[in-house]
Amino acid sequence: MKSISKITLKLAVTSFFALLAFTSCDFEEVVDPNGPSVGGVETGASVDQLNGLVVAVESTSRNGLGTEVTASGTMARELYLFDADPRNTGDLLGKNGIGLDNNSFYSTQQWNGSYRCIKNANLLIGSATNTESITEAERQGYLGFAKTFIAYELIQVLKSYNVARVDVADPDNLGPILEFGPALTAVRSMLNEARDNINAAGAEFKFPLSSGFDDFNTPSTFLEFNRAVAAIAALYDGDGAGALAELGNSYFDLAGDLTVGPKHIFGLGGGDQANPVFRIASVSATEPNNGDQIIVHDSWVNDAEAGDTRVTTKTAVRPLPTSQDDLNGTNETRLYATNVTPVDIIRNEELVLVYAEASILASNLPDAENALNVIRNAAGLADYSGAQTAPDLTTEMLNQRRYSLWAENHRMFDLRRYDLSSGLPIDRAGDQIFDTFPVPLSENN
Repeated sequence: MKSISKITLKLAVTSFFALLAFTSCDFEEVVDPNGPSVGGVETGASVDQLNGLVVAVESTSRNGLGTEVTASGTMARELYLFDADPRNTGDLLGKNGIGLDNNSFYSTQQWNGSYRCIKNANLLIGSATNTESITEAERQGYLGFAKTFIAYELIQVLKSYNVARVDVADPDNLGPILEFGPALTAVRSMLNEARDNINAAGAEFKFPLSSGFDDFNTPSTFLEFNRAVAAIAALYDGDGAGALAELGNSYFDLAGDLTVGPKHIFGLGGGDQANPVFRIASVSATEPNNGDQIIVHDSWVNDAEAGDTRVTTKTAVRPLPTSQDDLNGTNETRLYATNVTPVDIIRNEELVLVYAEASILASNLPDAENALNVIRNAAGLADYSGAQTAPDLTTEMLNQRRYSLWAENHRMFDLRRYDLSSGLPIDRAGDQIFDTFPVPLSENN
């Protein structure tokens, strides 16, 4: 039995029963109230129990988010995390030739977080399949929701690790870790299965979703989210035409609000969690935040075009520059206003950039330029004035992704998939460049 089953099965059960207390008042049957088990919901689950698992899936999709963003952002020279852990400025930058550790937090937290969510989703699939307490249309809704989240989480794993274990439904008989291409093929197939499930779900879901899905909480609107994920999967698979087709069935809108899209929400109550990427702002030169800080890599500020409002809305100049471990920075994060500010899952701004990239892949260069101008204009910049060639537009597209999606776990993957990681700056003599996290040691046993 691989370690993933031991770790995530335990976490999934804990998460489910903790969250169930907040979402359900009555139980049709409790197998063992003093020692709840997965077996208690896998057969004959009530609607309350199924809906508790839906809450667990949505909640645990946030797990590992903070490390995912800060560790990949450090490796991609987007930011530094200045805190008490020397690995954030040592290991992740290859200080003095050190390699990445496959048993450290930066290798394990995102992996375990994503597979915790996937385990909850697989529990939901099994429970919805093996109960008679719901109609067939309602069952299809649960299945489509769960498969969409599994696919989304697998994409996050692939972005960080370049491999993924797709078949984890049976913890005693786990499938192999797949390379990027085969794993993405499986993800795309799963998203299409989920699409078919959602189409068979009728007009309403049996389950509620959080306020982060306020505009995507019916089968017809959640399907738009499913197709947004499918468009991204197609793009990462090099299928520009496929991505464009999927965007047409999503909430992508060239002329629309760039902030539209589902979001992770946060709270400070029991069983909830705060936004892990938020950091307290410095007040003044006499009251700087010199504790746990996300510091902007100077190159991100210095390379920006004059007048780019993303620099001033996402970051702020510190009252005094700061340094740690021979690394320096002048700006700190302002990406999130409070410790409960939502985090976008996929917003329209990202989909416009997906459309631009897919258009380049499909040789629709005027469409790509038009989309990039939407992003540029929203950031206070004039229209693109470079050559309308695929290489030039690709460079522009990656630059716009760099600024629009700063500190959102995109840059490291973008550099790797375009074979550009070697061009990253080296901030200290002896530092190295990494663009992939090692698969956790426990997964190799």
